[in-house]
Amino acid sequence: MQATRHPTAPAPEPHASTDPAQSAAQRVVKGACPHDCPDTCALRVTVDNGRVVKVQGQPDHASTHGALCTKVSRYPERTYHADRVLHPLKRVSAKGDTPRFERISWQQALSEIGGRLQAIAARNPQAILPYSYAGTMGLLQGEGMAARFFHRLGASRLDRTICASAGGAGLAATYGHKVGMHLRFFAESRLILLWGTNSIASNLHFWTFANQAKRQGAKLVCIDPRKTETADKCHQHLALLPGTDGALALGLIHELIAHDWLDHDYITRHVDGWDELRARALAWTPERTAEECGLTADEVRGLARDYATTSPAAIRLNYGMQRVRGGGNAVRLIALLPCLTGAWRHRAGGLLLSSSGWYAPLRNPTLERADLRGGRPSRVINMSTIGDDLLRPASPDFGPRIEALIVYNSNPVAVAPESPKVVAGFQRSDLLTVVLEHFMTDTADLADYVLPATTQLEHLDIHTSYGHTDVLINEPAVPPLGEARPNTQIFRDLAAAMGLDDPALQENDETLLRQAFGPAVDLQALRSQGWVSLPLPEAPFAQGGFPTASGRASAVGADYLPNYESRRSAPALAARYPLAMISPPARNFLNSSFVNVTSLRDIEGEQLLEMHDSDAHSRGLSDGQTVRVFNDRGSYQCRLQVSHRARPGVVHGLGIWWRKLGLDGRNVNEVTHQQLTDLGAAPCFYDCLVEVSAA
Repeated sequence: MQATRHPTAPAPEPHASTDPAQSAAQRVVKGACPHDCPDTCALRVTVDNGRVVKVQGQPDHASTHGALCTKVSRYPERTYHADRVLHPLKRVSAKGDTPRFERISWQQALSEIGGRLQAIAARNPQAILPYSYAGTMGLLQGEGMAARFFHRLGASRLDRTICASAGGAGLAATYGHKVGMHLRFFAESRLILLWGTNSIASNLHFWTFANQAKRQGAKLVCIDPRKTETADKCHQHLALLPGTDGALALGLIHELIAHDWLDHDYITRHVDGWDELRARALAWTPERTAEECGLTADEVRGLARDYATTSPAAIRLNYGMQRVRGGGNAVRLIALLPCLTGAWRHRAGGLLLSSSGWYAPLRNPTLERADLRGGRPSRVINMSTIGDDLLRPASPDFGPRIEALIVYNSNPVAVAPESPKVVAGFQRSDLLTVVLEHFMTDTADLADYVLPATTQLEHLDIHTSYGHTDVLINEPAVPPLGEARPNTQIFRDLAAAMGLDDPALQENDETLLRQAFGPAVDLQALRSQGWVSLPLPEAPFAQGGFPTASGRASAVGADYLPNYESRRSAPALAARYPLAMISPPARNFLNSSFVNVTSLRDIEGEQLLEMHDSDAHSRGLSDGQTVRVFNDRGSYQCRLQVSHRARPGVVHGLGIWWRKLGLDGRNVNEVTHQQLTDLGAAPCFYDCLVEVSAA
């Protein structure tokens, strides 16, 4: 199938603005938001006399509709920030000391880095590890050329798990891929369950459609341990305990069975494993479910009744709820709900967690050139256990010790779990660390070399989405500032410095752009309009046809798993650390991005811990006090906010702050652990027990 223009979109606009009201020096460039957000907005970038003066949402793009979040609307502040890294830097201080760097030339940086990597690769290329995630979601500046470089080296491979792999694995185990309903049809739903999503803060454009449905009479229910800004705007908020989402789903299925609120025809035709799931769910009475989830039995019954008797009913599921031990199975159980009621028969019914799987048949599998590995074996390192893995010695089971780490599109010292171990690993004097960055992050502070990378306004890229189904282009609006280079060029340069002469390692960005999708996407239409839409049915699973081997959704093996750390699963630990902690994102940051943008940090204030009044009172704590959050793994200090957003027994460590901007040079990941989820081998950030005291 070939992607097409959205049927409601107007005729394409030219690359440069033809508005006579604009000065001759002004032009408008088509862009795409690069960040780890489901919205993937189409951007309208205004350039005046060679400088970006405004970043806006494209008003004609169906899901962006002209609106941007506060973060991205201030993107020029990021690009022109006084603290941008604009020249290669080399460390001149010991890694345990206050970081000091000197400016060097690109020639010196590439020669020295290339020489050291060559020496390591000669011993064992698997001692070299890339570390990256979604600092940009672009196919070119993400893994396009980087993957080719590391495949050709024969380096260790990175399992990129830190955000969404549990949910992705759960969705794939149930539906066959990461697929779901269309964003715009939520506006027609009569009931929307906003499950584990603070849409107003982290999925703004979905909220527009949900709010439209609300104005037309739909009921909105927020299911989240925290009383979020989104919960404030919903008709009902169910503050379940962290990690109990799977139990709630089983309790709802119990009620569907008990009241025969089932679409038996849809189940018979399109669901595998129903008998097994039915037997499991019958044990989850409303009373048992309520006790496990910290709800009332009437809340469980009422939610089941609303979901089963309102049509069309839709679920917007998000990734916060899968960051616990049983996160993958919880996604599976929730994803089965629209299969049991037949909600998939309607275009405004079903579920959306991720739409990224819709692009899979179109994407060119050769973009990243796995063939360059040449059949050489390679171990896989999970990015979520980097703290342990950097400290491991060589062994027959583990392989060689990690001797070189090349970090791009990520800030692991701030974002990876159990940061005391992560910091210790990065401080190894024998570890070569090269960081491609815009700013001196916590990770850059521990690098041997920092290489200046371009921002989204300075390079070419192509984007998919996990919240809608359009392909977007990002044209460079201005030349790179200073000596910054695109990631693609940096990896081309490193390959040349190491004498890797394969032609695939020198293909330019225009060539990569043409290769990203091949003929599946009309590149001329994409560049003319700024986006093209995938041709997909409005109700994709009305007649089944899930992208599984059988074409049926699978319930086989789906079950509830309690947290590693909870009062039920670890009572002795809970006696010492009685507070369950989740670490949802601060509204004005995106993971650790934008933390250094002064205007956004001024809005956010400082690192906060939200706590219910009863928990604060019992500890003799007061609002605004500096507190210490701690467990056996570590501690950090922050400001206490006694808040109605927290339920008793649960605290919220809002993140992710750069460590060096915290009150004591630490952040919330000081207390998280490196144990992994049931599916997808993801981190369990929201599966964490702590105690809080006055600092």
